[in-house]
Amino acid sequence: MSKASVILYITVGILVLFLISYSPKKKSDHDHHHGGHNQHHRLKLRSSFNFKPTRHDPIPFDPIVADMERRREDKEWERQHIEHSHPELVSHSHKAATGGVHDAAPGHESQPEWEDFMDAEDYLNDQERFNITDRLVSLFPKIDVSPTDGFVTESELTEWNMQSSAKEIMHRTQRDMDVHDRNKDGFISFAEYEPPSWVRNSDNNSFGYDMGWWKEEHFNASDANGDGLLNLTEFNDFLHPADTKNPKLLLWLCKEEVRERDSDKDGKISFEEFFHGLFDTVRNYEEDNHNATHPYHDLPEGPAKQLFSQLDKDGDGYLSDVELLPIISKIHPTEHYYAKQQADYIISQADSNKDGRLTLAEMIEHPYVFYSAIFDNEDDSDDDYNFHDEFR
Repeated sequence: MSKASVILYITVGILVLFLISYSPKKKSDHDHHHGGHNQHHRLKLRSSFNFKPTRHDPIPFDPIVADMERRREDKEWERQHIEHSHPELVSHSHKAATGGVHDAAPGHESQPEWEDFMDAEDYLNDQERFNITDRLVSLFPKIDVSPTDGFVTESELTEWNMQSSAKEIMHRTQRDMDVHDRNKDGFISFAEYEPPSWVRNSDNNSFGYDMGWWKEEHFNASDANGDGLLNLTEFNDFLHPADTKNPKLLLWLCKEEVRERDSDKDGKISFEEFFHGLFDTVRNYEEDNHNATHPYHDLPEGPAKQLFSQLDKDGDGYLSDVELLPIISKIHPTEHYYAKQQADYIISQADSNKDGRLTLAEMIEHPYVFYSAIFDNEDDSDDDYNFHDEFR
């Protein structure tokens, strides 16, 4: 770190200490409005989890919170895995609980430990052990890195979210791989892999099943080196194809889009099939990224026809799987898209002077923005911020 950066952070640190010492110890109307860490607001951990890889929950801003939720999720995942994979153990455990059998099932110890869970929430709400201001002071220099200038920009916050997201995703992938890698050789063959329960329990017309997300073609497209096995990176791509750099898998995504959208089953996408579905998805993506262009506001089909014409490289009036490649990342957004969405939301709420970036003082002034995914307003009277609703 340069001498100028050191001086900058010393100055900011002194300012923070001044703000902390100046702020009243008792709760105030200001604390209540800004989601202060007081009796009206309690930090809560998620208590329910969706194990579909296509989900996009808000990314915990704080690594400590992320670690707590990861541990909680692991316990819930283990419980569901035992229920689906070893129902006889669950039945045995139920009998034990009701007095039918005296010995608990082997899976009994892996059930969610609510005492530990509540202890974790108590920790988060103990200002002596988990002080939000101290956490923000600690995390700020880890985010402010490109460059280190005393401001957190959208790109820096997006990168911070990306790092957190990548860690979460790889953790889940490793967890799934440990289950399916039956011979423990560090690879997964198609014979070893079983579709997750939400696919096994669905009918043949459901989205995940019909699109072939768990079929051999998907597996082979994920096998970048063609050795018939998936290593950890390839298996991660298999579970999260939107983020892959593997051209085979990206083309597979395009083929599945054609298969899903091709209502007349001629193997290609007509303009009508494009307009009623795909175009809305692309337009929504562009509007979210503030770069939408609609030259024909009074003609709804105008922009769609323009985009369709740009994609239809051979001019045959239809879109093939290859011709969908330029927009596949808009149809299936990457983790970067969601990380940027979250960064945009945070800055929009905490940027007091509206200069498009955050100072440490602004972050300390708006703690609810960074921890709103787990804030619970007990009286629900004037809590104007709900990150979950905004982000979804």
